[in-house]
Amino acid sequence: MSSAISTTAEILTGTGHDYSIQAGTHAPPGATHDGAGVNFSIFARDATEAELRLYARADSAEPFQVVHLTPEAHRTFSFWHVYIDELPVGTHYTWRIATADRGLDQAPELLDPWARATSDALWDRRAAIASPTVGNSFRAIVCDRIDEPTTPLAPRDIADNVIYEMHVGGFTRHASAGVRHPGTFEAVTEKIPYLKQLGVTHVEFLPVMAFDEDSVPDETFARGLRNYWGYNTYGFYAPHPGYCVSSAHASHEFLACVEALHAAGIGVLLDVVFNHTAEAGADGPTINFKALANDVFYQHEANDPRRHRDYTGCGNTLNCNHPLVANFILHCLEYWTEQLGVDGFRFDLASVFARGPDGAPLADPPLTWAIELSPSLTRKPVIAEAWDAVGLYQVGAFPGMRWAEWNGRYRDVMRSFVRGEPGMVGEVATRLCGSPDMYGRRSPLHSVNFITCHDGFTLRDLVSYNDKHNEANGDGNRDGCNQNLSWNCGYEGPTDDPEILALRSRQARNLMAILLLSQGTPMILAGDEVLHTQRGNNNAYCQDNEISWFDWRRVESEYSMLRFTRELIALRRRHRSLRRKTFLRGRPAQGAVLPDIVWHGERLDEPPWFDPNARQLAFTLAGVDPEEPTLHVILNMGWERRTFRLPVLPRGEWRCAVNTALAAPNDIAPPGQQEIISSDRYDAAARSVVVLEHIATH
Repeated sequence: MSSAISTTAEILTGTGHDYSIQAGTHAPPGATHDGAGVNFSIFARDATEAELRLYARADSAEPFQVVHLTPEAHRTFSFWHVYIDELPVGTHYTWRIATADRGLDQAPELLDPWARATSDALWDRRAAIASPTVGNSFRAIVCDRIDEPTTPLAPRDIADNVIYEMHVGGFTRHASAGVRHPGTFEAVTEKIPYLKQLGVTHVEFLPVMAFDEDSVPDETFARGLRNYWGYNTYGFYAPHPGYCVSSAHASHEFLACVEALHAAGIGVLLDVVFNHTAEAGADGPTINFKALANDVFYQHEANDPRRHRDYTGCGNTLNCNHPLVANFILHCLEYWTEQLGVDGFRFDLASVFARGPDGAPLADPPLTWAIELSPSLTRKPVIAEAWDAVGLYQVGAFPGMRWAEWNGRYRDVMRSFVRGEPGMVGEVATRLCGSPDMYGRRSPLHSVNFITCHDGFTLRDLVSYNDKHNEANGDGNRDGCNQNLSWNCGYEGPTDDPEILALRSRQARNLMAILLLSQGTPMILAGDEVLHTQRGNNNAYCQDNEISWFDWRRVESEYSMLRFTRELIALRRRHRSLRRKTFLRGRPAQGAVLPDIVWHGERLDEPPWFDPNARQLAFTLAGVDPEEPTLHVILNMGWERRTFRLPVLPRGEWRCAVNTALAAPNDIAPPGQQEIISSDRYDAAARSVVVLEHIATH
């Protein structure tokens, strides 16, 4: 790949003459290489002139050719376009746009919003803000066409999904990763055997569309920290150059990663950010949209059009339900699915999609329905983070029919229950059943259940810290959420106390077990299976270092937790009763003898719904078909050992599949290695989860 880039640079710098041009066409937007040349097109409604600047390399100080476009020859509707004969792949380019009140010499260089590949080699956010006409711009790169889209993922029942939320860079940047190109899409492919053995069905990549690494507060930037998570997109069609071996081949590198994951039976979901951009507010840099169509792409205060509405906490809000913006977003999603093989999306701060041009919520937002009804996306999971930064909270009520949602209520309830809050068993039962109070008109699968995610404590930190410790971020520990519903098990942070360490290990396994025993779609944060710690930092958005990176040495040192997670996923896969597409009803299915679920306390059929001090719950879950073993689950989050009566079922015996109170490897046992329970009672230790399987005997 590097040789191809060098060849392109040599071609461009060695010609000694300008490339010939033609008028070109307005469609499609972006840079389209057809084998004979390149057609360029960009939307700029208020432009009076346009200028295309061509560079040999990412770091070229001056363009080798500047193409001046006039409205008579190069404008169709609001698009400016030109065709350049024989221009090679690998050419870097920017645009300049003149308006009625600003000439070309006063205009900043702009990034093509439709660029398929970008370079940030010369980008300096703070310099771009201070001197917008100086060459501190991102640059777009002319790419090869993708002639053959990726092989689609083999069909899978959506009920089987187990999502693994992963940061592409952080997954392999640690020295212990042992990969050729740390932090890249290519390096992810080297770790596919690990993902396959873990048993997850989908990876959910944190943002991989090109994002501004400089977009952090000044005091944070001064510490040498940068935007690690990626929630500040500047190039929606381009894979992030920092995740590529060669930014000029970004799409092909991403495609190769998707192909490899598909070959292993693993789907790819993208966390996408269409609620705001890296241009921020009026005091942010001009990258593209601000100059091309500021009044179209962003929402503005009605009494002051210079001020951007900010429902995202990032300085601006995309005007998502304007026809042009909605079309841009929809076509972008379709490009990532049709050309790059993506299997679905998670939408950051998706409640912004529900806001109309005046900022007020809409009952039927055009964008959410356009995404839902797109033929290219109709079979792809679409997952909403159903809230925004200023209080529009739509969990359980996101507009549409098939949108799934990150269930923040599930997270909060299960964290509170496991840390020992009393009187919660009724709501715990509701969340275990897929939250029918929230998704009753849809299905349990619309509830994406999670205990942890990138934003907040890791699983290990959730059981090790009462308070956040974000001092390393440079904001005086003011950033990050203060309400973590965590519990340090008796000591704040690292300790050598064996009793506290044992309790933390048990609590982590309790949380992981409950997640994978719940109806709905489970999501696991990468690293939780090996108890990764961020040292109490619950907002590691700027920590591109060992605070955030996956430490591969923990695969060995925390093998017992890794094995526990693998076996839990395998248990879930064995039992269709844990992966139902319809809600539990508490009565037998047609042709069945046992009710699909029966709730208990320490005594059978006596759940403690109205006990304000209850910290215990049990339930019996019937198999979906006669061959599937019945499960009996005991949750004891109290401080004392409790004795639970067991149902007496015909022709079989109870065997212990999971007991989080036992030391590894006895904490979880696959079929054939499970202890037989000879009594009609089971003593559940304090702070433990127990799962029994009823194995038929003949």
